[in-house]
Amino acid sequence: MSQKYIEVSGKTIEDALAEALATLNMDRDTVSVEIIEKPKSGFLGIGAVPAKIRVSYEYSKADKTRDFLEELFKLMKMEAAVTIGEEEEGRLNVSLSGDEMGLMIGRRGENLDALQYITNLAVNKNETDRVRVNIDTENYREKREESLERLAKRVADKVLKYGRSVSLEPMPPSERRVVHAFLQDYKGITTFSTGSEPQRRVIVAPAGAQNKRERDSRK
Repeated sequence: MSQKYIEVSGKTIEDALAEALATLNMDRDTVSVEIIEKPKSGFLGIGAVPAKIRVSYEYSKADKTRDFLEELFKLMKMEAAVTIGEEEEGRLNVSLSGDEMGLMIGRRGENLDALQYITNLAVNKNETDRVRVNIDTENYREKREESLERLAKRVADKVLKYGRSVSLEPMPPSERRVVHAFLQDYKGITTFSTGSEPQRRVIVAPAGAQNKRERDSRK
């Protein structure tokens, strides 16, 4: 949690405060007010000085995340509603909704992963207390995880039946971890990753088929 402020001028202190609250879309009890300059009426309106105040407010990681995403969608000319849960154990879960979420997800979630990556960079910039921002839409990530687990089971059964290793399609690290985790206790099966990003892929093999170097490559 950090502090931010805006400075606002108005004919009176009350006018300046009302403008500040409208700009911030906040209530009076959620901000603190410092009077920088009191208004002066002057002589016959000549030399009049408006009131100037500084309005401070708490600015959380959730606020920073919401502001970044809403500004980004505005620049992209996309309509998207941003829903953010409470921060828990250094993690923020963000849900997006709108008519163009298929485009936002992209092929195998590539666009969603890219959005999550740049959001984490933006939100944690110049911050010592970092937070992990997880972004999802239309429950895509849970559905994708279930799909990967079904794929992993089919492939593992095939490996057991024919006794030959099977190479899966290239996947991002998060998806490879799902496959490794799902098959880690699958009897008679071992998994390891091979190749370089972005073509790194999981190999599903009969137990004992990989050498030590491959056993060390579960990423």
